[in-house]
Amino acid sequence: MRLRRLSALALAAAALAGCGGPPPKPLPDKLNLTRASYRDLPGWTQDDPSAALPALLKSCAVLLKGGDDQPVGIAGTVADWRAPCADAAAVPAGDQAAARALFEHDFVPFRAADNDETEGLFTGYYEAELHGSLTKTDQFNVPLYHRPTDLISVDLGQFRPTLKGQRIAGKIAGTKLVPYATREQIEAGALDGRGLEFVWVDSATDAFFLGIQGSGRVILPDGQIMRVGYDGENGQPYVTIGRVLAAEGVPADQITMPYLRKWIADHGADGTALMDKNPSYIFFRELKGDGPIGAEGVALVPGRSAAVDRGFVPLGLPLWIDTSDPVESSGRLQRLFVAQDVGGAIRGPVRADLFFGYGPDAANHAGLMKGKGSAWLLLPAAAAARQMPGT
Repeated sequence: MRLRRLSALALAAAALAGCGGPPPKPLPDKLNLTRASYRDLPGWTQDDPSAALPALLKSCAVLLKGGDDQPVGIAGTVADWRAPCADAAAVPAGDQAAARALFEHDFVPFRAADNDETEGLFTGYYEAELHGSLTKTDQFNVPLYHRPTDLISVDLGQFRPTLKGQRIAGKIAGTKLVPYATREQIEAGALDGRGLEFVWVDSATDAFFLGIQGSGRVILPDGQIMRVGYDGENGQPYVTIGRVLAAEGVPADQITMPYLRKWIADHGADGTALMDKNPSYIFFRELKGDGPIGAEGVALVPGRSAAVDRGFVPLGLPLWIDTSDPVESSGRLQRLFVAQDVGGAIRGPVRADLFFGYGPDAANHAGLMKGKGSAWLLLPAAAAARQMPGT
């Protein structure tokens, strides 16, 4: 009876939609918070929160450089972070009980929703491995470019409060800011002759996926390793090539990073054309010391750092993630992360890209990670106290 009723309602809705013009536009993304307790966090007592403290302390070092009145988005002000950060620094390394007590005392969880939708997408990324040379050869002929000096990045939030968290990039032409060259134009030589190449790799596909990951290690012919990291992007819109294939009929649940790599390898010129469907292009720089470095300016912690949409989630904020995960034996990943990075494809208030580190296991985990799940934002207690009841 229920199925029949639902079918009848669906037919009626379809008929009304056909008579009533175009379907309603989707609501713009909006972060809604609902106060919760740690009992509401699936798997909270099974995780080791002390493993997230090194990431949190790195964020604290950045946050506490600001003045007390400096805002931290929904997470209050710098003053609200001073006590939690001091308490975190006092927790002995590896002390799970003390770390759990710290979070339960100094932070309050809020379930995140996009309007009324609490389920979002969670993916993974890793520090890529490439093979390259400091000079161009027949084998190593795909350049990685430094950021061009004429690339101008603009934080739109500085001009309109309603555009907070949105950025564009381009170059000056006369008195106007115009779009920068697309990926396809850059690959065709738009930057040739400017001396921006600093290392050459042996695979255009590896270079493409390095741009998605944002950081990597280039193994040079003599065995030395050059670590490279994000140094800007061309400002063109990010297009997910998996969605391009899905629109052409490939089942969405088949589209993982290993699948995309194989599809590109198997399709020759069409594989190159698929990569060019994404006009976004990432520039890199050599990194010295610890890394990779996230958008917050700190070295990422494998399994504990996450990339978020900072238009909704401030960098430095702890997050509890509960999502499906084909790699975990339980089929779920339930873990404490810290927001420390951003990404071109990371858009919306219930969306995160989880950093898994370096090596084959990290690459496999990140490549297969595409889960639906929920997120709770852990606000400092002082900031949480100022949230409206029920929000």
